[in-house]
Amino acid sequence: MVKIGVLGLQGAIREHIWAIEASGAEGVIVKRPEQLNEIDGLIIPGGESTAIRRLIDKYRFMDGLKKFAADGKPMFGTCAGLILLANDLVGYDEPHIGVMDVKVERNSFGRQRESFEADIDISGVADNFSAVFIRAPHIVEAGENVEVLAKHNNRIVAARDGQFLGCSFHPELTDDYRLMNYFVKMVEQSKRKNFA
Repeated sequence: MVKIGVLGLQGAIREHIWAIEASGAEGVIVKRPEQLNEIDGLIIPGGESTAIRRLIDKYRFMDGLKKFAADGKPMFGTCAGLILLANDLVGYDEPHIGVMDVKVERNSFGRQRESFEADIDISGVADNFSAVFIRAPHIVEAGENVEVLAKHNNRIVAARDGQFLGCSFHPELTDDYRLMNYFVKMVEQSKRKNFA
């Protein structure tokens, strides 16, 4: 069984753990950088990206997160997590972790009160997936090797770049685990490859 961590600094941490366990993997809340050595994949949950970045710096996570990515381990950013993974941010000079070849714009679907749900098709993953958008970002541009998985109103809201998966919405807030199942499979394949 693979072990998938959820960065436990801010956001719907417990809900991600439930989704991981419902998808047949072991879920671990990651609160210390050294825990990154003990997991096979990592989810960076939603929340407020600048607040999460401050906590990443405060608890000295950045080097460990970059090493985790460099070691080829899968990472999944949901909502604010997508912003943290992106290597280009609209209106900012520097990315955060900066490992996924996408350009992302924050709050592109409006503020908190403009939150909504929409049924979207996620290529190769799920049709009619009920996606919950809360102060959601979207992907403005995707690199040439990035696979666009879903759009809403012509905006890219889910994509995969090799070992990196990102989405604009909150898959953990529904009991539809198909996208989490997809990430668990990514982690399983990665672990098999690393042991081969």
